[in-house]
Amino acid sequence: MKIHDKTLILGLGNVLLQDEGIGVHTLKALEKMEWPENVDLLDGGTGGFVLLSLFQDYKKMIIIDAALSNEPEGTINIIQPKYAKDFPKSLSTHELGLKDMIESAILLGKVPVIFLITVSIKPVQKMSVELTDTMAKKIPETVEKVKWVLDTLVKSAS
Repeated sequence: MKIHDKTLILGLGNVLLQDEGIGVHTLKALEKMEWPENVDLLDGGTGGFVLLSLFQDYKKMIIIDAALSNEPEGTINIIQPKYAKDFPKSLSTHELGLKDMIESAILLGKVPVIFLITVSIKPVQKMSVELTDTMAKKIPETVEKVKWVLDTLVKSAS
């Protein structure tokens, strides 16, 4: 299988800031499952330009991240942004890095099909590597959303 035919599931977040790390914690749960050979999983940490090459290497990406929003804590949303302006106004602490990455990929002329799964968190997080009980209980639902996106939306985007 050619690398450009692969789908990347990318978990983002700062695991030192409690619920801000929900994307990475969800990815750890996903790593315990079996996936088709055309699916790769990656802990992207807090993102940034070091991840820009991934936009060149994959045709489709599912990104899991925390979001600061007016929605109740634990609200899970799925969006398909095409440009940086389509991303939620308030992604968590690495907002600029992800949006800047998208803008740079657009300038390079290669942007994969992106599905963004966000989980709403509180704006203030404690320094802790453990999720709150509320967020820990959201991991199974977030995992199911990832599987649904892969099985439904990613296949239809081919």
